Amino acid sequence: MSHSALVTGATGFLGRHLVQQALARGDRVRAFARREDAQLRDWGTEIVLGDIRDPLAVENACRGMDVVHHVAGIAGIWGRAKEYFEVNTQGTEHVLAACRSCGVRRLVYTSSPSVTFDGRPQEGIDESAPYANRWLCHYPHSKALAERAVLAANEPGRLLTCALRPHLIWGPGDRHLVVRLFERARRGRLRKVGDGQNRIDMIYVENAARAHLLAADALEPNGVVAGQAYFISQGDPVNCWAWIDQLLALAGEAPLKKSISLSAAWRIGALLEGFYRTLRIGAEPPMTRFLASQLGTSHYFDIGRARHDFGYQVEVSTEEGMRRLGAWLAGGAD
Repeated sequence: MSHSALVTGATGFLGRHLVQQALARGDRVRAFARREDAQLRDWGTEIVLGDIRDPLAVENACRGMDVVHHVAGIAGIWGRAKEYFEVNTQGTEHVLAACRSCGVRRLVYTSSPSVTFDGRPQEGIDESAPYANRWLCHYPHSKALAERAVLAANEPGRLLTCALRPHLIWGPGDRHLVVRLFERARRGRLRKVGDGQNRIDMIYVENAARAHLLAADALEPNGVVAGQAYFISQGDPVNCWAWIDQLLALAGEAPLKKSISLSAAWRIGALLEGFYRTLRIGAEPPMTRFLASQLGTSHYFDIGRARHDFGYQVEVSTEEGMRRLGAWLAGGAD
């Protein structure tokens, strides 16, 4: 099934892979981005320049599209609340309004599992888990509000919507998760948090992109996907610290030796958050409560619903993904 598809955030890590896969299957693809991108142009992508905070620019990008993949957003564990809510929450509201005014029939929203995360372990939870009732940073709060709006906007006969929650997207070309991990290790700012036994889910970038196309194809008026949220991952949780050591080894870095208890990391994170806010320091603290909880607790998910409802499956295994990542890093990409 081919579409006229808009990808917001198309110059980002996931967005770029989504554009590539959509083009490969014959979709006519338009990218909404803040800057020109020679690679996307070379692939045959139409580019509309603009900012997700500008409702008129968003409407211009959505005009004439069958489906919108709304990937654009700000990720992070620190920063000003205003920016997170303007981009992640209000930007999504602009996309919804533009879809309605332009007659777009399908919208797939890139959400996050952190919309359900309040600092406590999450072990095999499914989509029945409620939204968090306390927020350790602005990012998950802004994404939860956006996801709620997307799912509430589902209206058969007008606009069909769903939300995907990919966890820890990684792979060759990643300049966020993997590269930042290496930077922390090289600066001596990375410690094992907790007892080292926590398990986590993650997802290879090509699998995450493929899930978006599958979900878009399954958005039908009488189908089960419309109005729903879905966890997506590799479907095989790994030991967090064993995996991090494997990543470090790919970059020629030694395995981690130093550790800190989860309770101590949490207390340090709380103190640093208060200190940085009081002094209005813009840089990210080396530890926060959210980061301590993410590094020191288990968080993995039941992806059975995505498998059943729109046929999601892991096409690139974790082992193959690690091999590809190692080859990329060996080429000097780090």
